[in-house]
Parts: sequence; C-alpha cells; structure tokens
Amino acid sequence: MTSFTSHRGRRLLRMIATSMVAVVIGAPAFLGPAGSAQATSAGRTTAKPTIVLVHGAFADSSGWNPVVSRLLASRHKVVAFSNPLRGPQADGEYLRQFLTTIDGPVVLVGHSYGGAVISNGATGNPNVKALVYVAAYALDEGESVAVANSLGGGHTEVTDHLIVRPYPGATPGDGDAYIDPAHFHRLFAQDLPRSTTGVMAATQRPGALAALVTPSGPAAWKTVPSWFLIARQDRIIPPQAERAMAKRARATTVEIDSSHVAMLSHPEVVTELILKAVR
Repeated sequence: MTSFTSHRGRRLLRMIATSMVAVVIGAPAFLGPAGSAQATSAGRTTAKPTIVLVHGAFADSSGWNPVVSRLLASRHKVVAFSNPLRGPQADGEYLRQFLTTIDGPVVLVGHSYGGAVISNGATGNPNVKALVYVAAYALDEGESVAVANSLGGGHTEVTDHLIVRPYPGATPGDGDAYIDPAHFHRLFAQDLPRSTTGVMAATQRPGALAALVTPSGPAAWKTVPSWFLIARQDRIIPPQAERAMAKRARATTVEIDSSHVAMLSHPEVVTELILKAVR
C-alpha cells in the first residue's frame, strides 16, 4: 500500500487538488442530461437555465420528486435545494451563496415558505431570470410570513396546531415547529391519500418558529419576472393572501383546485408553469 506521506502519495494529492479546482472553476455545475449549453446557428452558445427548486417548512426536497422526474424527462437541468428553514434573510443568503456555484441562467421555484427564500436569495444575482411561486409566500421587504397570511383578509389555522421542540442554539422562546400529525392531512395535503400524508407527517422537516415572524429582506419579484400558482383549497396559506401577493408582484398567474402541496397532487400543472417561465 502506498503511504500518502511518500513522494508518490503527495503527487497524487496534488493531482486530485488540481482536478477539483478545475471542476469548481471551469466546469458548468449541475449538468442535466441535455448538457450545459445549446449551439446557435451563429456559432454562439446559449446556456440552458438550471431550474432550482426550493421547498418550504414541514417538508423537504423529496416533495419535488414528481416535478423533478418530469423536468428531467424533458431534458432540463434541475437541482432541489435543501432549505435550512431558519429565517427568510438567513436562508436567502444561504441560497444566494449556493447559486454562485451554478453557471448560466437560473429559474428559481419556491413552494410555501420557500417563496420567501427565493425572493431574498435572488436579489443582486443577474443570472436569476425568473421566479416561480407554487402556493408560496412572495413577501415584500419588511413583511413576515405571519403578516402575509392576513393579506386579502385571509386566515390560517396552522399556527393553532404546531408542536414546538427545542434545538441547540435557539433563542429563548424559539424552537423547531412541526404540524401536529393529528391535523397534518387536513391542513397540509387533504387531496392526497392518508397513507401518503401519514408518512409525510412522520418525516416532516420542521422550521424555526421565529421564521414565521422574521421580516423579509428586499424582494426580488420587484425586478425579476414572476409566475404564481394559486391553490384554491390551500389551508396553510390563505388563497386570498396568495392572490394578493401574486397581484402586487404582477405575476403570470394560474389557479387550480389544489391543497397546499400542488407539486404532489398536481405535478403536471406545476411542471407546465415552470416550463412557461423557462421559455
């Protein structure tokens, strides 16, 4: 066995390090089956956008699976971002740093609280060409999730049915918020089978309770073209609030009879809306 303290071992490490630098600096990130670019008749290359999907609270990236499979089948580049769920500006900065690893144009898609994150994370990034909100929060600067729920005269029950558990480093009064499994199906995904929502309730990823009341930063939808899917049967974000946020963002809007998790119950509609933004 060759020791890495030997001359040969040190040489191998240098080769690996050089290769890693070349990948980070020179190679396009997250290549899908279609590759990183398309050749034009003029000999130039036009980069295909990378579609970045951002989940919300009480869920994780796997919630996008039905949409991801459809986008990959249509030969698009896709990556599902793991949202820290700690606050709109903090999570937005995490996303902003993540986007620096992706070459070329980006279409950002946010579900639920993930909409607040894409609104923050897209600011100052000229590569972000479109924002897609799927039953999501398109917060204005200084606005919180709790405040946005009241837009249009709406009301949500979800805050009445949260279980809060402590986590290391949480400020006094904060904690990880879960939807009570006894109410998960009715509030979060009433149009999915109970066998499915039972698993979702047991595996839900919590968000910091403070994230519900933390003000958002500057809103990217003020300068970036936006698309919005309104879920008429949403019991997490009031549909009235979704309409109000879509209207002020001047978003291209569609409405469907769906629960909060339209990407699971109506993945074909969500995929088509994303593809419209891509086009």
